[in-house]
Amino acid sequence: MYLLNCFFIYSILGYVLEMIFGFAIGAKDIESGILYGPWTPIYGISSVLIIVISDKLFKNLHMSRWKETIIVIIILTIIITGLEWLGGVLIELVFGFSFWDYSDYKFNFGKYICLEMALVWAVMSLIFIYFINPFLEKYIKKIPGWITILISILFIFDVIIRIIMETSH
Repeated sequence: MYLLNCFFIYSILGYVLEMIFGFAIGAKDIESGILYGPWTPIYGISSVLIIVISDKLFKNLHMSRWKETIIVIIILTIIITGLEWLGGVLIELVFGFSFWDYSDYKFNFGKYICLEMALVWAVMSLIFIYFINPFLEKYIKKIPGWITILISILFIFDVIIRIIMETSH
């Protein structure tokens, strides 16, 4: 249940951060993610991957902590950037629109990824591993199972409703 709770908590926190960021930069139409609920699954998926991958690597690399950290951050940056690309492609393929477009960035690799955002993912992964998750982990572990089940049901309904609404157009 812990990783499922992480998925939901970090999906919601990602949604909140995107909304705050959009408001801060004065965006006219602030959206985060493809679902109707207050969550952006890409952040939940990325967070779970960061937890699982960094845990495995830190346990198995047997190097000095700073060397392990550099290796982990490079690997996570590549994986999260690939996930961002895959998410962009799938959203456009399934729903017929794009939530982001990095074509105007200097170091873009097509529409959905760029070096500038990859560096943001590297820094955020570092902050997540050493500050955010260690702080929230004790609270996430205390979430009762019935709340996880309730949120899972709401999330599944949200996904189904979004698919039905998009495919009926």
